[in-house]
Amino acid sequence: MESYEAIKNIDEDEDVEMGHQQKQIYESRSVLNNAETTKNKLHSPTSLSSTVTSISTKQQQQHQQHQPQTQRLVSLDVFRGFTVVLMILVDEAGGLVPAINHSPWNGLTLADFVMPFFLFIVGVSLALAYKKLSSRVVASRNAILRSLKLLALGLFLQGGYFHRLGDMTFGVDLKQLRWMGILQRIAIAYLLTALCEIWLKTDDTVNSGSSLARKYRYQWAVALFLSGLYLCLLYGLYVPDWEYQIPTEPSSAPMTFSVKCGVRGDTRPACNAVGMIDRTILGIKHLYRRPIYARMQECSINSPDYGPLPPDAPSWCQAAFDPEGLLSTVMAIVTCLIGLHYGHIIVHFKDHKVRMLYWMIPSSCLVVCGLTLDLFGMHINKVLYSFSYTCVTAAAAGFLFVGTYLMVDVCGYSSLTMILQWMGKHALMIYILVACNVFPVLIQGFYWGKPQNNIVISVPLSIVNMLIMFSTIAIIAE
Repeated sequence: MESYEAIKNIDEDEDVEMGHQQKQIYESRSVLNNAETTKNKLHSPTSLSSTVTSISTKQQQQHQQHQPQTQRLVSLDVFRGFTVVLMILVDEAGGLVPAINHSPWNGLTLADFVMPFFLFIVGVSLALAYKKLSSRVVASRNAILRSLKLLALGLFLQGGYFHRLGDMTFGVDLKQLRWMGILQRIAIAYLLTALCEIWLKTDDTVNSGSSLARKYRYQWAVALFLSGLYLCLLYGLYVPDWEYQIPTEPSSAPMTFSVKCGVRGDTRPACNAVGMIDRTILGIKHLYRRPIYARMQECSINSPDYGPLPPDAPSWCQAAFDPEGLLSTVMAIVTCLIGLHYGHIIVHFKDHKVRMLYWMIPSSCLVVCGLTLDLFGMHINKVLYSFSYTCVTAAAAGFLFVGTYLMVDVCGYSSLTMILQWMGKHALMIYILVACNVFPVLIQGFYWGKPQNNIVISVPLSIVNMLIMFSTIAIIAE
């Protein structure tokens, strides 16, 4: 049967090619006849001018007819814009409403969906960007360059160069530069996913779900390998005792804290393999200094918010821990690869019902798998980027994407989401200006009398960021 289909396709290609050849012969004869007619009219300047104008007009019309008509997937921009709004909401209101802020350790809150949603969108976009490749080498070089640019931007914005608001200084000690961060994680996931899409796909024809899986089977093998590697390291590595120091006054020696571990397969804050790998490879001075687990009841009297230490606080409460560490980034790549699969469905299937069906099936399987693993002890944990967290958040991204696609691209309610579309197209700019506090840091340099009297300190930061965002939207809309 497959041989028959292949022969049928070859015959169809030959018929199309013969049709093109006959069309070219007909057009050549027409050109000769037109040239002979035009030759008789060359004695008149007016006729010559009109003939040249007519020929150029026909050529422009033929060129416009042969240009491919590309239609942008509006739901992808809307989904990205919604994620930006969600990011701003949890950043500005998370301190006031701890229920939507990041979970201190195990569990899932509204803020914990932001990072997986961005990674999912990156995967979908890569499938659309690399559906047709003229050169794999050139595409790989461009992907590496984009990743390096994003990585450099992340180091500049999140490496510590910009201090917290209210601190009128800037600059970073390279001995304490934070190597990892949100943009750095996205850069790594983008690069590896792009290389998988460029190099790890076969030439199989896709006409069903099984043929889709067969075409991209090597990419699924990479996702399974990364998941297995993460689980083996998380539950198999031995975590020894360790210690860290907290600087005090310049004239005093730093305080040293010892953490007792000597365990294997622990997923609590003090003795997990994720933190151990980061401390060993990156160095504890290059990690995030305000760990999320400092909001746990063991470490804060204001839990689930930051606060003073309780009298009997464990020794690890003030230790640095990076929520975008090396081992957790491995599972972030898997989220990006899942998004890549959803993008493949867009590329190979054009029917709306088929697309949504092939999106709903893996989303349903992922959410069942993630909740089952959480029930049996593999807890949903954003900081560790656990396997159950990967499944549940990727499923949530899939369900939300299906709903957005149904509303915008199928039912046509795109005019109701114009602001989200704009925010989705300028997500990186909004993230830099608002989430990274670049614009507030710049405008706090304007003050009355003394540096402390500036608009950033006088007005709540959430109001400043919202004014910045809506002002930018109004300027672009005009």
